[in-house]
Amino acid sequence: MAIENIRQRIDEIDLELLALLEERMELGLRARRFKKGPTDRSREEVVLNRAMRSSLALVEPAFAERLFEEIISQSKDLQERGERLVAFQGEHGAYSEEASRRLVPGAAYIPCFEFANVFRGVAEGAFDLGVVPVENSLEGAVTQVNDLLTTTELNVVGEARLPVHHNLLARAGMDLRDIRVVYSHPQALAQCRGFLAKHELEARPFYDTAGAAKMIAKDRPRAAAAISSSLASELYGLEALATAIEDDASNNTRFLMLARKPVIDGNKCSIVLVTAHESGQLFGMLRLFADASINLTRIASIPLRSDPDNYSFFLDFEGSDQEPRVRRVLDGVQEMAVDFRFLGCYPSANGAS
Repeated sequence: MAIENIRQRIDEIDLELLALLEERMELGLRARRFKKGPTDRSREEVVLNRAMRSSLALVEPAFAERLFEEIISQSKDLQERGERLVAFQGEHGAYSEEASRRLVPGAAYIPCFEFANVFRGVAEGAFDLGVVPVENSLEGAVTQVNDLLTTTELNVVGEARLPVHHNLLARAGMDLRDIRVVYSHPQALAQCRGFLAKHELEARPFYDTAGAAKMIAKDRPRAAAAISSSLASELYGLEALATAIEDDASNNTRFLMLARKPVIDGNKCSIVLVTAHESGQLFGMLRLFADASINLTRIASIPLRSDPDNYSFFLDFEGSDQEPRVRRVLDGVQEMAVDFRFLGCYPSANGAS
């Protein structure tokens, strides 16, 4: 191996080590919820003894012990801070993590494989908050999330609207002309149809945008790249062969923040309801909002799993559930609906209405 190849592999290992340390710290924070305190002497002895026994010829036992003592110390310091755990779907570097950082600065951001893991983890107390995408300006509603919102007991406590700028990421030294296949989340691939068609690139769906970037860095598939964020590029040591490749520069995604308890003050509300399968039912409910001069900011629908011929309707509107006029409309809607769920009243991403 030439010196350049050796150094490149060292750089890759360094990134892998940092990623593994990050994951270990996250697991320590999650384990803290099951312990009486951050210190567990018997557990520390097990970890240190194993580190010394498992060290090979080039890693002396004494060095392994010092290294893991420092790792344990850092983990305990994190646990003592009591930072909030914010769950998001995907790998580190996902757009959902960027939204989480915007909504809850200075927290610990925990990746989950599925949206359902985010909902379940918050509901069971494993996480303090969850951040999920609900709709994209180009591709519309995120079906899985909207479906979960129809049954959740969680409260919407905040929202963020994040500009989404996609980048084509590949390993160092590659050129756009070398690429034949592009991996990313189906939503991201759909948002970049024009770029993919122009360059005759094969789109291959992956579970997550940042996960695709991580796979490209780790597995090094031939003639392949990922569509992901600039944050993912930094985390996984990839180069951007093209930037801002989305079909529309105004591309943005709206995210909701979920919690077990509602917030006290808000100026925007979200509800989900099912109407009787009769003519004029939805119109009658919408007229309640119009008569009260309440501005609806979103109307969306998804088929009911239990009755595909009927729909769940999502309504977002300006106002607080503490206002008498809003309460009257909510009471009227609940009375007319076959099923009704108040998702929450929260601060609007656009500020005061």
